[in-house]
Amino acid sequence: MPVTTGRPPHHEEHRIVSESFAHPTALAHVRVTVTDIHRSKAFYEQLLGVEPAMDFSEHADEPGIEQDRERLYGGCIFPLGDQLFGLRPVAPHGQRFDPDTVGLDHVSFTVGSVAALHDAAARLDAAGIEHGAVTDLGDAGIVILSVQDPDDINLEFTAAKG
Repeated sequence: MPVTTGRPPHHEEHRIVSESFAHPTALAHVRVTVTDIHRSKAFYEQLLGVEPAMDFSEHADEPGIEQDRERLYGGCIFPLGDQLFGLRPVAPHGQRFDPDTVGLDHVSFTVGSVAALHDAAARLDAAGIEHGAVTDLGDAGIVILSVQDPDDINLEFTAAKG
């Protein structure tokens, strides 16, 4: 049975190895934990080019907000195609992300073309934001551009090779 993954065509078919518990078809959202919601919100607004669809960041300092799921723990959620990307401001100030511990390694966002990666690199340069080189990953069929967010979370923009 073909499975569409958003990856290049040679990655589209996968053998089902067992009956899944829930039959997921896509990610609904990803939420990352941040130390400073205002700094991170401003960074992601510029990075993603959109304002949050839901935003409770102005309440981040209120007592009890870190436990309030309905108010997104004082965070916000950005629309990203058919999915959502959220920020949760509950990490202690000064803490830094570590991709070598259990949990998140990085977040990868799809862009429309390799040219879009080069355009993004130019805009990051113009904004004075450090980033990696636009890198062809060879047989993987993709090209990537990496950048770190304010909490040092590795973000990647990915495009299929043209």
